[in-house]
Amino acid sequence: MADRGQPPAKRLCCRPGFNPSKTPLRAAPAGKTYKPESLLDISARKVAEKWPFQQVEERFTRIPEPVQRRIVYWSFPRNEREICMYSSFNYSAEDGGDDESRLPFKRGIALLESGCVDNVLQVGFHLSGTVTEPATQSEPETVCNVAISFDRCKITSVTCGCGNKDIFYCAHVVALSLYRIRKPDKVKLHLPISETLFQMNRDQLQKFVQYLITVHHTEVLPTAQKLADEILSLNSEINQVHGAPDPTAGASIDDENCWHLDEEQVQEQVKLFLSQGGYHGSGKQLNLLFAKVREMLKMRDLNGARMLTLITEQFMADPRLSLWRQQGTAMTDKYRQLWDELGALWMCIVLNPHCKPEQKTGWLKQLKKWNCVDVCPWEDGNHGNELPNLTNALPQGANANQADTASRPHRTVFTRAIEACDLHWQDSHLQHIISSDLYTNYCYHGDSENSLFDSHGWPLWHEHVPTACARVDALRSHGYPREALRLAIAIVNTLRRQQQKQLEMFQAQRKGITTITNLEGWVGHPLDPIGCLFSTLMDTCRVDDDNSGYSEFTETLGQLKLLEYQHVPAHKFLEDGESYLTLAVEIALIGLGQQRIMPDGLYAQEKVCRNEEQLIAKLQEIELDDMLVKIFRKQAVFLLEGGPYSGLGEIIYRESVPMHTFAKYLFTSLLPHDAELAYKIALRAMRLPVLESTVPTGDVSRPHHIASVVPNRYPRWFTLSHIESQQCELASTMLTAAKGDVMRLETVLESIQKNIHSSSHIFKLAQDAFKIATPMDSLPDITLLKVSLELGLQVMRMTLSTLNWRRREMVRWLVTCATEVGVYALDSIMQSWFTLFTPTEATSIVATTVMSHSTVVRLNLDYNQREKLASSARTLALQCAMKDPQNCALSALTLCEKDHIAFETAYQIVLDAATTGMSYTQLFTIARYMEHRGYPMRAYKLATLAMTHLNLGYNQDTHPAINDVLWACALSHSLGKNELAAIIPLVVKSVQCATVLSDILRRCTLTTPGMVGLHGRRNSGKLMSLDKAPLRQLLDATIGAYINTTHSRLTHISPRHYSEFIEFLSKARETFLMAHDGHIQFTQFIDNLKQIYKGKKKLMMLVRERFG
Repeated sequence: MADRGQPPAKRLCCRPGFNPSKTPLRAAPAGKTYKPESLLDISARKVAEKWPFQQVEERFTRIPEPVQRRIVYWSFPRNEREICMYSSFNYSAEDGGDDESRLPFKRGIALLESGCVDNVLQVGFHLSGTVTEPATQSEPETVCNVAISFDRCKITSVTCGCGNKDIFYCAHVVALSLYRIRKPDKVKLHLPISETLFQMNRDQLQKFVQYLITVHHTEVLPTAQKLADEILSLNSEINQVHGAPDPTAGASIDDENCWHLDEEQVQEQVKLFLSQGGYHGSGKQLNLLFAKVREMLKMRDLNGARMLTLITEQFMADPRLSLWRQQGTAMTDKYRQLWDELGALWMCIVLNPHCKPEQKTGWLKQLKKWNCVDVCPWEDGNHGNELPNLTNALPQGANANQADTASRPHRTVFTRAIEACDLHWQDSHLQHIISSDLYTNYCYHGDSENSLFDSHGWPLWHEHVPTACARVDALRSHGYPREALRLAIAIVNTLRRQQQKQLEMFQAQRKGITTITNLEGWVGHPLDPIGCLFSTLMDTCRVDDDNSGYSEFTETLGQLKLLEYQHVPAHKFLEDGESYLTLAVEIALIGLGQQRIMPDGLYAQEKVCRNEEQLIAKLQEIELDDMLVKIFRKQAVFLLEGGPYSGLGEIIYRESVPMHTFAKYLFTSLLPHDAELAYKIALRAMRLPVLESTVPTGDVSRPHHIASVVPNRYPRWFTLSHIESQQCELASTMLTAAKGDVMRLETVLESIQKNIHSSSHIFKLAQDAFKIATPMDSLPDITLLKVSLELGLQVMRMTLSTLNWRRREMVRWLVTCATEVGVYALDSIMQSWFTLFTPTEATSIVATTVMSHSTVVRLNLDYNQREKLASSARTLALQCAMKDPQNCALSALTLCEKDHIAFETAYQIVLDAATTGMSYTQLFTIARYMEHRGYPMRAYKLATLAMTHLNLGYNQDTHPAINDVLWACALSHSLGKNELAAIIPLVVKSVQCATVLSDILRRCTLTTPGMVGLHGRRNSGKLMSLDKAPLRQLLDATIGAYINTTHSRLTHISPRHYSEFIEFLSKARETFLMAHDGHIQFTQFIDNLKQIYKGKKKLMMLVRERFG
């Protein structure tokens, strides 16, 4: 811990003896009595809290020593909460992994209670002692010397021998401080050392100095000699100053009265956290620092602003800001939230109702300096000039938020704090609101838009809503909870009155065209006005046991407390039966239901969604009772009838923030109490007009004039995917609730089909409905099943002509759903297959599944039902084969196997398409199928058709069609000489690959054509001659292919392929020798090669060695 500078020297007056038994008096236990606290202690305590000791000395010429001693006694801090604030972060059980026993404050208490504090001595305004750190398995016992200076009940400097470097006090400082607070009677108290020295004569002073040097000669001897030399020098600087410094003499008038804060460590820690870039929990540590600033502000500690300044300087110096600006990339979301909190804290600081003008001037200067830096983050990402000026106190009526949106400089995270410096608290009406619970005017009859009181005589506060709520937050943050509550109630009453006025205005102008819009939403706003009002009111309703004093604070430090809320009746400014809890819930509902324009920028839009979900999560913690249900009903009706002021009103702007998430919460909350109202809310909220491509003429729900107010920005809704998922969640919630209610299900289905435009989300809804309708332990709900099927059919129609990677899954699921619905559903989807499926899907998935044995068993079909389904499947198959024979012919043949007429029709379709629309691969596949089914001649016919489409090059000896060619030739050979003779010309024409031709030739010479039939019957006959057709033609083609392939390979042959080429010639020789004059032909062929390629000496040498 670094030392703070010591106060200047002072000469202290003589003081009489001190009686340590005079400790502060407390309430007497039963049966005992204490004397009342003396006037000396009362006055000394007040002086010790407010006056620097130098001022006390200068104010009075002589101060009795008992008075001085009591002032010194009472000058030490007495509040353990402040010691804790400067020694530990406020961890909770939520943080996980943080052992609260490791917190410095907890460790300090443990050291104190285990008797590790010793040698405690208070000399004037200086406390010292030793704290023994017990030995552990890895560390020996250590003794730490601790010194603490204090002034006006604040610790002004600390020093500890442990060498710990941290923002906060170490456990040893905590232990010594708590020892002084809890056991003041055991602390030996002395006058400041300068006063003791004043009482000594020359001999005593000399003895004192010499003994001091003797005891600490190794540490102080050089310093002592240096000081002695300076004192003996008449012209030295030390002799030019009257008196001498005394670290125990208390503060001077010029000293700043604040707690010790190690500024260097604050800067280093923040810099370290920022450099970690969100890793290792650095984001959580920075949030804890922000929480510490708020804690200091609540204690009205000046170090709050000082610490925030140090944090901000490090944030502004973060090198990533320049990097992101240069690269044009956005900062991370968590880092962006830290900047938001930084801006919000500066708002609280500059709105301190009791700050001095010079303080605000200093803050404003610093904020403007940061605001002018190029890398200073903008308020809403890259879009910072849409919202009105903070101090522009807009009226909350018909012309609300019609601020001048002319171009203005980009707004940074500090802009609002800079604007807030212009705000003041001197308004008399505002002063009366926050200072009294009795401020009313029952004689006030004004009913204008900006009336100061409502019809009940209760005060109202008309100001730009986020600005007014920023005042509430500032009051709360600076430790004025009662004042914050009073202002919050006035704001809520103003907003409720405004809501009623807006409803009346809309009803009066219902037939006209309104131009009202809210360019600034309250939920997702940088100042979070609704969240502030809600928290202020809820804090009043919280049920906890903090009234028992600070002892419980120390016991519950680091523990998560489950909060409960109760109705706290408010005696002023609320209707009968209302409470702070109902008021908090109502303002949350008003804010969430406000119609507002979706802001620009990814971060701003994500913040709208995030804040909405956070506020709803807080509402869900509250258990609804009859009083709250009444509020829900009231606000639901307001929202439905509120016109353009409500996000659930009849008039909705194309780019208004959708209400799906909020409506889902309202629906689930109202459903047990008022189902009709719940469904009205949910169905109204289902709309998503930003996805509507056209606006019908006369459609008042999306007025055309809005285009002149807010330009069309779609598709710049960066959160559209999330919004659509929330819309889907709302629909799913309604489907679940409507199970068993035919009318409700039909209404919900119509809403889904009208408003949801994403096929994937409709598919999810269909799946959800299917799961709900088919529970494992009971019979299926046929009505909900039909809804599921209808949604599935819509998905099929939506994705039929578009690419969707889940399409196959969707088709399979639809067939499953139709199977659960029944036979008529399966028959229906097959009858209308062309509007739902592609031909391939219809044959390979739909019809195949319907015809499967598992479907028959699942539906327990009789013969007639099976035949009807089969007939529909065959009709579908033939239609698909006609439309897409390439992909559906084989499936059609398979499906029509058991019906001769249908099978013949399918075969004819194949033949008709074979010459133009089908590839050799498809034809070979169907041909093999025909052979497998026992139709060899049909297989042969299709094989010959396939051969006409094939072209196999000389070097394609690994072509996938080779097996099909060999199979076709084997099939022709097995059928007889005529069939073989017919296919060989096709082979010669289509195949130029020598190895394939030689393989076919070899196979044809092994057996007699037709000798081994398909059924294994052996026929007698002679082998076919190679000198006669058709094998002669095949032999000549094979020899020619070898010759052509040889010349082709020799054109670009490399030495590493020589051996492979020699083997190729060996296979060629085998084919040549099959001819009558093959030996002569091969010899001439080799001689020709030697002559033509004589330049390839090494290769020709290998040829001579092998072939002569």
